[in-house]
Amino acid sequence: MLELASELGQKAAAALAAHLGSPPDFPVELTVVRAGKPEFGDLQISGCLQLAKQHQRPPRELAERVASALRGHAALTKVEVAGPGFVNLHLANGWLAAHLAKRAEDPKLGLRPIGQGQRLVIDFSSPNVAKPMHIGHLRSTIIGDALQRTLRALGYEVIADNHLGDWGTQFGKLIVAYRRWLDAAAYAADPVAELLRLYVKFGEEEEQQRGEHGRASPGEAEEETGPAPPILEEARRELVKLQAGDPENRALWQKFIADSRHVFAAVYERLGVRFDHWLGESAYHAMLPRVVEDLTGRGIAVESRGAKVVFLEEEKLPPFIVQKSDGGYNYATTDIATLAVRTGVPPWAYMPAGPFDAQRVLVVTDERQQLHFKQLFAVGRRLGITASLEHVWFGLMRMAEGTIKTREGNVIHLAELLDEAERRATRAAGEHNPDLGEAERKEIGRVVGLGAVKYNDLSKDRQTLVTFSWDKALSLDGNTAPYLQYAYARICSILRKADPSPSRAAIELTLPTERDLALRLLAFPEAVEQVGRSARPHLLCDYLFELATTFSNFYASAPVLKAETAPLRASRLALTALVARTLREGLGLLGIEVLDRM
Repeated sequence: MLELASELGQKAAAALAAHLGSPPDFPVELTVVRAGKPEFGDLQISGCLQLAKQHQRPPRELAERVASALRGHAALTKVEVAGPGFVNLHLANGWLAAHLAKRAEDPKLGLRPIGQGQRLVIDFSSPNVAKPMHIGHLRSTIIGDALQRTLRALGYEVIADNHLGDWGTQFGKLIVAYRRWLDAAAYAADPVAELLRLYVKFGEEEEQQRGEHGRASPGEAEEETGPAPPILEEARRELVKLQAGDPENRALWQKFIADSRHVFAAVYERLGVRFDHWLGESAYHAMLPRVVEDLTGRGIAVESRGAKVVFLEEEKLPPFIVQKSDGGYNYATTDIATLAVRTGVPPWAYMPAGPFDAQRVLVVTDERQQLHFKQLFAVGRRLGITASLEHVWFGLMRMAEGTIKTREGNVIHLAELLDEAERRATRAAGEHNPDLGEAERKEIGRVVGLGAVKYNDLSKDRQTLVTFSWDKALSLDGNTAPYLQYAYARICSILRKADPSPSRAAIELTLPTERDLALRLLAFPEAVEQVGRSARPHLLCDYLFELATTFSNFYASAPVLKAETAPLRASRLALTALVARTLREGLGLLGIEVLDRM
């Protein structure tokens, strides 16, 4: 109904502009929204209230002008002015039925290519090399994946980039630990787990050496004073060798990256997540001197206490350090280079894979990095970047129960979370249907378990804290993935019993529940476009849950297989089939699979 809303909004604006003498800067379109209550019609225009205040006219006077202009439109059966100046619009059943028939023939279910001709980069997941993916990576991974799927469906040319943490001081420590304490068999079985053990072992040895020298560890905001522990000095020497291109250290570093990527890829495969690039921090290392040179040459960055700093007083933000006083670079420097490659501004973005020349850049990370990206984007603007730069931040996730914590006691590995979800869903499938074979039970457990984990996250506004509950996520009631998956499977069962199920049928809207279902079906493109504009997948979840609930009400009141007449049966089957397609497509945009049988 997006095209209709736009048409009605433009017609309403034109009528008001003519009535008011074509004032300057008058809107070309009034906003037409879904009515809040059935008694207010199907659509509503409220813009007359604000315009009346601006132009010092009675709001009902303007509303009457709009109503007069819209009466007689083929899509409307009634147009009325209500309250202080609302215009309520009632859609004609014939118009709804005709557009449902078009929707049934449309392979894209009405989705418009609003992003056609626009290139977009989305940066999400971004785990650190040599460390297992944990529950903290889940939100970035599945929110980013849902957004890339949705934006592709809307016609954008999407470049999905996994910005790995593959450079930094930790690699000097890992090289030392690998040479001292490697368990080759453990590494062969699970390289990332063994690298984590080695990293922890290094930290323990460093602490022990500090204790032997009677020195406490420096805090995060403190600098090392006096001689460092011998093992830390050794790690620093190995890091310098790595940065200088030492063949042995570089080979080890590349091995750590390759083996970590292999482990990460297995998790992504389970989640159905794909990337176009895995451009980690190391990919930009050679560009960093040029970044600082350009910033200082333009006067964007200045020297302060030996460091190179961008002062952001105009933006009311703290200073942004782009080169440390010891000459080293940091995340800020790397992220400026990354932003330049993605947008093609400034022209020194010379990556072999880029520049991407994106018109829109989305970076999906948790809420703790909000200040960093405000600073980064402010620097990007000073460099001349005009692309839309968006930090898609999300609240943290926690578990309501401590069932699958690792031996460290405070980390839930992502693979363990997925394993547990599949086990629980498989057990539940067997309890609900003991006649299921083992293979079918496991497949249901896989699809339902992974869907539950994803939807439990995506159905919440991303900016809220998410508390994961197994019972709620796997419930067949309420706004959960299993509820929607079961609704889809139930519809498939209905359609299988319709022998044959008509591929085309005239739609008849004879009952209020049929009409409600028609309105919900036609709202699918609007829900998807809202996600594309706001980067909030929960809006699509809300829509799908409402669609499934509306179908349940329809099915309870309108006999489908036993409808009174053959044309009515065909009509209701066509509606039912369109609900199934919409649920499958909508869940697919969220990265959630469905099953024909559950």
